[in-house]
Formats: sequence, C-alpha cells, structure tokens
Amino acid sequence: MKICIVGAGAIGGYLGAKLALAGEEVTLIARGPNLEAIQQNGLKLIMADGTEHIARNTLATANLSEAGPQDVVILTLKTHSVPALAPSLKNLYSPDTMVVTAQNGLPWWYFRKHGGEYEGKRLEMVDPGGVVEENIEVNRVIGCVVYPAAELEAPGIVRHLEGDRFSIGELDGEKTERIQLLAQTLNQAGLKAPIRPRIRGEIWVKLWGNLAFNPISALTRATLIEICQYPLTRELARQMMSEAQTIAEKLGIDFGVTLEQRINGAEKIGAHKTSMLQDIEARRPTEIDAIVGAVSELGRLTNTPTPTIDALYASVKLLEAQLIH
Repeated sequence: MKICIVGAGAIGGYLGAKLALAGEEVTLIARGPNLEAIQQNGLKLIMADGTEHIARNTLATANLSEAGPQDVVILTLKTHSVPALAPSLKNLYSPDTMVVTAQNGLPWWYFRKHGGEYEGKRLEMVDPGGVVEENIEVNRVIGCVVYPAAELEAPGIVRHLEGDRFSIGELDGEKTERIQLLAQTLNQAGLKAPIRPRIRGEIWVKLWGNLAFNPISALTRATLIEICQYPLTRELARQMMSEAQTIAEKLGIDFGVTLEQRINGAEKIGAHKTSMLQDIEARRPTEIDAIVGAVSELGRLTNTPTPTIDALYASVKLLEAQLIH
C-alpha cells in the first residue's frame, strides 16, 4: 500500500519505519534536521530489545504535493499542528484514501457518525473554525488509539521504548473491508491493530488518565509514579478524572475499569515523564487543548461542572505562554 506518515517524529517514525521495513511504499512528511537526516541516511529504528534497523526505501519530504495520492494517510503530528496543515492534505487524496487520526486527546470528528443529541457538534478546541473538517472529509476518517512509547533520540533516529498496539475503528463501528485491509497491513508490519467497534470508548480510557497526569506533571515536573504516590496529587488526579467520568458517562461511555484501577495502572508505569512534561521542558507547544481543554468544552456542552479540570487547564496554558512566547 502507498502510506504517508504526516509527522515523522517519534511515533510517526516508529510506524513509518515498521511499515517500510515490511515492504510498504512509505512517504515520510518531516522537516528541519530530522528531514535532512532521513534523506541522507534513511530512518534508523532502535527497538526496545536493542536491535537496529534502517529504513531506506522511503520518500522523505516536507512537501505534501511531492508525495502524491496515497492509499492511507496517517496523521501522527500533534493535534494543534493539524489546522495549519489541513488544506495541503488534499494533495494526498485519491477517491478512496483513508485518513487515520493517530493522535492524543479528543479528536475533531468525535460527534461525527456519533448519533444522539450532539450529532454534528464541533469541538472548537481541536478544530477552531472547522478548518480541519473542511479539508478532511469525515468518510475518509479511521479512528486510532496509540499505545507505543517512542522517542526521537536524534534527527533520523527513533528509539522504541515499549508497546506495539494501534487500536483502530470506523467512526460508525462497522467492520468494513477497508479497515480490515488496514489492520492486515499493520499486522504484517509486526504491529497489533485490533479493530474496535466502539473506538470512542477506547479513546476515553486513554484520555481519562492523560487529562489528569499530563497537566499535573507539566506543572510539578513529577513522573507518573511520583504523582500517584504523593497523596495530594493522587487526590487531585482523582478529582479531575471523576469530573471527566461524569461527562463521558453522559455521552454513553462505559470505561470498563474503575477510577482507582486506572490510577494504579499509571503508577505501575513508574518513573515516566509524560509527553506534556517533555514538551514543557523542551519549550514546545503542548497538547493541552486536545487533552484537557476539549474535555472542559464537553463539560460545558453537557452542563457538567469541571472546576478542577478548568483550573489545571488555565495553569498549564499560562505556563506554556510564559515559556514559549
């Protein structure tokens, strides 16, 4: 298949390298030193067990029009980067091109093919002005929940830390021919790609922890285990997650695990720095709008008070503004 990875950073690089090494026709959209390194030396992947691979059979470019029409477009860039890039994504489309949204937080398409009273509502936090939807037809979209952890160790070098699962799902839950083909392609590349009939539920289970631990870590510089083992921050996370659970349940989500089990799961990950903390330390824009702000927006939509979520959102937004501007 012709597959374009838009955002060949840590996760995008891992995904692109695995697919290219499996023989797929992969295009990597990257920029700056990372792009130059991939063009000159190929994309190097260091697996968690220490084995090293170099994917050389890829097109690496910053120009989407150079890539041409694709069978699959996988968006692995951060959510806040999508609106500016969205108009140029049309260069990658053929009539049947799938667009896989492999990103953190609530997706812009959440209320598309959702059913119920909120069908068609737009989440302003992740699609301001509707520019993303205007340039990605809903019928192209495949939902995705990303579980692997990886880091861009140096330009053109991705280190895989753990995990190989990319859960995928059609927005209406159907098990279509195209999603089965996508799952088969990912599986053949050595990845796990279970097809989920309720992809929104899985998005929420991951988000449930992220919306608490990411902002707390960004503000305190603490790792997951430190947040979970310190009584005051553990209780703060619990309060944020409780507010989010009320919203999710109003939207028909059943988490399948208890709040305490979700916190214990995060604690077991250990001395891990969240992606938001890594962004703050690197003075990069964070995913605070998609991970926290969008949940606050859903609170207003469903008439659910979110005082704790709102307080952490405001605090991280100020921190981000001070560090980056």
